[in-house]
Amino acid sequence: MHIKLTSEVLLVQLGYPKNESEFTQMNRIIENTKGFEHFSQHILSLHDALAVEKAFIAMSNSTDHLKIKCHEDPSADNLSAFNEVVEHWADKYKVELQKVENKNTYYIIGQK
Repeated sequence: MHIKLTSEVLLVQLGYPKNESEFTQMNRIIENTKGFEHFSQHILSLHDALAVEKAFIAMSNSTDHLKIKCHEDPSADNLSAFNEVVEHWADKYKVELQKVENKNTYYIIGQK
């Protein structure tokens, strides 16, 4: 089943308020992400899988991209599991990511 993720659906599922500013930003992100429609239906399953690793998907404040971010848990080894989940997802759906230097963050650039 193919589910088309609209700006509204993404905002709600990622926990953002539905207001004009958020809609505008999400629309820019979708337009700026190459091939978004080809992998967008898998973003929410990644978001759910990341929750176990204390990670999430959010809108970037500095670029028109979605970002995947992990909070390091000093009492657990969640960073290696986080990286494995993200890399597996990106490989499976042929998504290009950009790792942010010295941070547990990736930007979703678009389809390879």
